[in-house]
Amino acid sequence: MNNIVAIVGRPNVGKSTLFNRLTQSKEAIVESVSGVTRDRIYGAGDWNGVNFSVVDTGGFVKGSDDIFEEEIQKQVLFAVNEADAIVFVVDARAGIHPLDEDVAEILRKSGKNVFVAVNKIDTPNQEALMGEFYALGLGNFYPVSAVTGTGTGELLDDLVKDMDNEPEEDLPDLPRIAVIGRPNVGKSSLINTLLGGERNIVTPIAGTTRDSIYTPFKGFGHEFMLVDTAGLRKKGKVYENIEFYSTLRTIRAIENSDVCLVLLDASQGIEMQDVSIFHLAEKNKKGIIVVVNKWDLVEKDQNTHIEFAKAVKDRIAPFQDVPIVFVSVHEKQRIFKLLNMASEVYKKRTQKIPTSKLNDFLLPVIQQTPHPMVSRGRYLKIKYVMQLKTATPQFVFFCNHPSEVKEPYKRFLENQLRKQFDFQGVPIQLFFREK
Repeated sequence: MNNIVAIVGRPNVGKSTLFNRLTQSKEAIVESVSGVTRDRIYGAGDWNGVNFSVVDTGGFVKGSDDIFEEEIQKQVLFAVNEADAIVFVVDARAGIHPLDEDVAEILRKSGKNVFVAVNKIDTPNQEALMGEFYALGLGNFYPVSAVTGTGTGELLDDLVKDMDNEPEEDLPDLPRIAVIGRPNVGKSSLINTLLGGERNIVTPIAGTTRDSIYTPFKGFGHEFMLVDTAGLRKKGKVYENIEFYSTLRTIRAIENSDVCLVLLDASQGIEMQDVSIFHLAEKNKKGIIVVVNKWDLVEKDQNTHIEFAKAVKDRIAPFQDVPIVFVSVHEKQRIFKLLNMASEVYKKRTQKIPTSKLNDFLLPVIQQTPHPMVSRGRYLKIKYVMQLKTATPQFVFFCNHPSEVKEPYKRFLENQLRKQFDFQGVPIQLFFREK
């Protein structure tokens, strides 16, 4: 289970710096997803083998600092309702601020695990500054410096101590397909169309996180687990920040999937939030299909779909080798084609290429189009290539000067792999190692 840690606090106390500190224990997936009020930041980290997701809730406050504005209240209430643990950041040098007291009052009533990070304590002789914060009436106080990392180890030790790190419950070994996209592009309609047309639907199985529900789907010659996050949970209190909650659900759906169907609204084109969601799936190394919904509403000629596809690929560059399917969920157009394509992308993402086959193809290509001279009299020599035994396609090239391989040549080799072995819709990774 991947636990949710929410960072709360008023502006300018060091939340973003602490966020970066908590997610640096592994290569974090950090992406800004454009929202109604400001960008929300998500990161993935681990500590002592425990995985967790960290969300920087911002703390955007309009107007005067002495007013507990609705926006920060929404952020804190989101954390209280949805997070497994809450890190409340305060500024040791500034002392207790009225906004700190307002946040603390909500947190005291929450019953959640609250860890108070008293930030900007850079040396032991500054720890006396913590004293006044005990008046907030919360336990678990930690003197930290988000900038230098001082004290964050102790905070992380306690943060993960009681987290559930059990492996996933046993689920059928089936492709996991997530339907993702910004609001009102037709995610629920697509899922309802798939599930409503079949009677072999098993009762939804609760997934490993509070946000994802796995729904078995069997029909039209396919069998999937739909990773469904759209509209399956009751909304929280009236203060719930719907946009933020929707973003987090999208992230969790991506994490728990093999292939992501990224839905766009044909009548609106591809927008910034669509691009952000696409790149989240790409950075998580998931199979991706771009699904252009509501195609029946678009006035078109014989070139309209070509121009639309070009506009999409221009926006999602540099990773453009993805299938684009034009559908109408309402009219049930090309839904069967979409299912076939999801199955194909899953197979491509899980394919394993024998080392001999890789080298028989790539070594002649490399010999015919060698890497430019790396320095005077020095040439790059690639000895052989192999695919790593990883969940996603990763290839290692053994050569004499791995640190000097240029990006254009890496793209050339990736394109050769894609053309020969058909990795359409699948992010792949290339590594270069010394023989």
